[in-house]
Amino acid sequence: MKKCLGCGIELQSDNVLNIGYTPNLDNDYCMRCFKVKNYGETTIIDKNDDDYIEILKSLSNKEDLIIYVVDILNIKENLEEIREYISNDIILVLNKRDIIPRSVKDDKIINYLNARYDFLDIVIVSSLNNYNLDLLISKIYKYKKSNSVYFIGETNAGKSSLINKIVGNYSDKESNITESFMPETTLDKIKIKLNDELTIIDTPGIVDRQNIINYVDKKYYKLLNTKKEIKPKTYQIVKNQSIIVGDFLRIDYLDGDRNSFTLYVPNGIKIKRINSRHNNLKDLAYQEYDLKFGEDIVIYGLGFIKAVINGKVGIYLNKDVKIYLRKNII
Repeated sequence: MKKCLGCGIELQSDNVLNIGYTPNLDNDYCMRCFKVKNYGETTIIDKNDDDYIEILKSLSNKEDLIIYVVDILNIKENLEEIREYISNDIILVLNKRDIIPRSVKDDKIINYLNARYDFLDIVIVSSLNNYNLDLLISKIYKYKKSNSVYFIGETNAGKSSLINKIVGNYSDKESNITESFMPETTLDKIKIKLNDELTIIDTPGIVDRQNIINYVDKKYYKLLNTKKEIKPKTYQIVKNQSIIVGDFLRIDYLDGDRNSFTLYVPNGIKIKRINSRHNNLKDLAYQEYDLKFGEDIVIYGLGFIKAVINGKVGIYLNKDVKIYLRKNII
């Protein structure tokens, strides 16, 4: 059984419409990965979530160390949910440090998470600019109990890019895992032996159906997976004013004194302030929230909005996208 070096799926030459297709089984890549690598063409693969869950469950009750890769801009409401599937030791890795403003201190984010979770360790990294990769590797060697270390994470957390950079930096091997801004790029486990003491195993991204990337037009995929430092945008808002984000989010300021909303979302997404009497995006699902001082509104997969004072907001958004309030993380 030969597997694609890019996504880990079993190669087949029987059906061009099925995943894993290649016209020649001597090839190292399926046609999908070949097109991504050589032409930037992307195709969405809609696999059953149960396939990914079974892979996670197969990792549990082993001594293998788990590296849980999370997009630092899109931290889930409850990171401990991963414990439903695995009981291994876990290092939490917050990836994409390069997109958070440089003025933000790493320690503040780490302390925030340490107060809420009990992971073995927390490391903030950037695979794009090699930030803290030496620190991550040192902690992997410190905590591992076996030679196998599994990398897991939600789709688009940058897991495959991180592994490729680690392999390139810390071994004489070449990693060929396919990188793409599309969800569900890696389709099965991929093993890469760095040396006699460490084998890294990439796993398919966990598909979170509450992530906004599942419900926006394809034109937003690359924007939502930005590689540029976010420039926060601040708007002074009074009652009966609204903020429109792209063509998928509307926030109405329903009640409260003049407030200041700072949006931490990718730079390429258009934002505008309007009068609430306009009907833009009012066909979307609607929820109301009472904001308290020092809280963020998190739109999972998009980023977050930081308010200054108490107030009441109404939010229009796809009904399946996760919204939650948390204490300011920045």
